[in-house]
Amino acid sequence: MIKKTVLTIICFLLPNIVLADEVLLQKNAPSKYVVKKGDTLWDISGVFLEQPWLWPKIWRLNPAIENPHLIYPGDELRLVYDENGLPMLVKADDHSVSSPGEPSKSKPAYKWSPTARVALKDQSPVSSLPLHVIAPFVKYDTILSVEDVNDSPYVLGGEEGYKSNIDGFKTYINGDLDVGKSYAIYKKGRAIIDPETELVIAYHATLAGTGKALRRGNQENKEPATLFVEGATREIRASDILKPVNEGQLLPSLFTMQDPVADVSGSIIETSSGLREFGKLEVVYLNRGSEDLIRQGDILAVKRLSPGIIETDKGPEYVNATSRWVKMASDKDSEYKMPTETIGQMMVFKVFDNISMALILNSEKPLKLQDTFSAR
Repeated sequence: MIKKTVLTIICFLLPNIVLADEVLLQKNAPSKYVVKKGDTLWDISGVFLEQPWLWPKIWRLNPAIENPHLIYPGDELRLVYDENGLPMLVKADDHSVSSPGEPSKSKPAYKWSPTARVALKDQSPVSSLPLHVIAPFVKYDTILSVEDVNDSPYVLGGEEGYKSNIDGFKTYINGDLDVGKSYAIYKKGRAIIDPETELVIAYHATLAGTGKALRRGNQENKEPATLFVEGATREIRASDILKPVNEGQLLPSLFTMQDPVADVSGSIIETSSGLREFGKLEVVYLNRGSEDLIRQGDILAVKRLSPGIIETDKGPEYVNATSRWVKMASDKDSEYKMPTETIGQMMVFKVFDNISMALILNSEKPLKLQDTFSAR
């Protein structure tokens, strides 16, 4: 009977213990914070939490107000506590208790109350990420899989017989299109190679224009489809690839920051800038995608293996600074198994089958290509 009672108490307390362990407040976390123009959810989360990606665990929505998930510049956020003494963030205009600094032990520290909010027409809600940084990679640049390159419809040529064309012309397409549907035209760029397999896993691509299908075409009879180009951003040439408009081009301003559902790991294989060393707000490419259960909004830890150390007759030395002869003379067990350290965090904002794009949110030191990542 005693064992059952103890087990019941442990099971009852366990969810709260786990949550308390997961959500760590900053030592200097304020009791309130006024949102400023230019803030992102990541910035605000970092004011209160040691692990900003745990924002959803402390943010509480008031169902009595319109669009309770949106936060605007000028909103005052308050750090309060629930009836279990667990921290949560609420809007000050939702009428929380007057003393947010100490958790209540006897009754709830927070109650919902109906409220009205007047929003200015020119005021936009706070976004999860700095959208101006990632917008070009969603609106204009994309990734084409090997299958996209091999199987998608592509440009054959234009109605005037020119090798390249711009706005306001008909172009013929090797593929069957849906009449009346809009398509984006992409230029295939350089290949992206996975360093783990040394295989091409995708291609960079840049938006060249958009158009609307006028004639479906019939590939079985070698009859091309017709596309009227009405929004060219650069010259359109033969072999440019077509994809339906908005496929992979939608840009949510509110990403859900979340832990990955899988114990995924991989490598940073490229940067948008072409730099081999980089830091905060760099857009990077990862050699994992939806096939590996990566999702938009996943927070990943950037990691790096510490430099190898070996024991020699002269004492410990870095492996990369030790001569081959010393290594050969040393005992096979003299090399230490060095730890892998977390040196940054990033958020995934665009996911393809076997590759993803992420934004570096912070870094303790300059990051490098081939740095690894994991769920934690």
